[in-house]
Amino acid sequence: MLPSKTARRIAIVVKGYPRLSETFIAQEILALEQRGLALEIWSLRHPTEWAVHPMHKAIKARVAYLPEYLYEEPLRVLRGVFWSLGQKGFGPTIRAFWRDLKRDFTANRVRRLGQAFVMAREMPEDLRHLHVHYLHTPASVVRYAALLTGRSWTFSAHAKDIWTTPDWEKREKMAEALWGVTCTAHGAGNLQSLSLPDKVSLVYHGLDLSRFPAAPESRIARDGSNPLDPVRIVSVGRAVAKKGFGDLIQALAALPQDLHWRFAHVGGGELLNSLKKQVQEAGIADRVAFLGSKAQPDIVALLREADIFVLPSKEAKSGDRDGLPNVIMEAASQGLAIVATDFAGIPEFIRNDVEGELVPPGDWEALSNALNLLARDPARRDALGAAAFARLRRDFSMEGGIDILENRLRAVTDNARKEPERV
Repeated sequence: MLPSKTARRIAIVVKGYPRLSETFIAQEILALEQRGLALEIWSLRHPTEWAVHPMHKAIKARVAYLPEYLYEEPLRVLRGVFWSLGQKGFGPTIRAFWRDLKRDFTANRVRRLGQAFVMAREMPEDLRHLHVHYLHTPASVVRYAALLTGRSWTFSAHAKDIWTTPDWEKREKMAEALWGVTCTAHGAGNLQSLSLPDKVSLVYHGLDLSRFPAAPESRIARDGSNPLDPVRIVSVGRAVAKKGFGDLIQALAALPQDLHWRFAHVGGGELLNSLKKQVQEAGIADRVAFLGSKAQPDIVALLREADIFVLPSKEAKSGDRDGLPNVIMEAASQGLAIVATDFAGIPEFIRNDVEGELVPPGDWEALSNALNLLARDPARRDALGAAAFARLRRDFSMEGGIDILENRLRAVTDNARKEPERV
């Protein structure tokens, strides 16, 4: 469906675009665009990866990049500042910024104000509503830009932004936004406790199954007894503390000697070198492959060939934690048996001993035991994978969430669908 020529366009604001790790955002943008919403993407950062997903190539919305660091584009920032000085919203914006700065005296806070000045000046007039992904720094830029220009704004909160943003900041931002959504009941409960009950709604991302091949009709019944055909274990995620990959390496190193296995990890991340060192020290380097970041077709191909998907998420020392990682649903789309932790939004999709095996977060011994038992039991793997796929199709399709977002975004832009006249 083509966007309406009279529609007031919507700015979708993100921290970085495109990002391989944020398939849920690309999926949402593409789906809304295909439903005829007129969108423009505004990003606080330039891309840092060469590869992109096919979804990114399909998205037609224009992308605008704000100055990532203010000193890199001083003239652009100064033009934004001088333009903003003449706006009615300048006073309220500076007062809000000053209140924020007193409680968070950081260069990052100043950077967000500078980005907001640039965005406020450069937004086209017909771009009347802002929808931001993440309630921390991206929402700061959007809040200041909205105050400056009188535009309305809404938000999608996810994981790190909920658990690492101070309560005072979440409370004040939600009070000014028209509404917000978040992708787990776990996160929704936190935000709803800080706002009016109907300000924040639970909207699962779900998965667009039309982008994925049908699950394999059968898998090789590997049981770890054949050294020439070991059980294949795979995980996908950034190498950061909240993913728990250090626990996973401990769990793999503790697997019994008579079990033959191989493990592949997909993703970049700040802890990657540390994990590689841990693998060497554990003496399992010949069984572990770090494949780096991959586009989605490559990830799907890996999932189709695997026997077990594992993701041992936990809370990081910073308070950061996962929501419901999309890659768990991607593994389910291929009928793959899943081992994960009973933490954050994961048990909202995976129920222990029904759609997968859940272990306590941070418990590498329990994780090792679960992997060992499942690796030896291909029939059990098939049953869990089939149950996860059935739950995905039944309760976590993308369409329901997109229906909600489409209707809400059309309402705030006075761009409701016109029903055909009855004759």
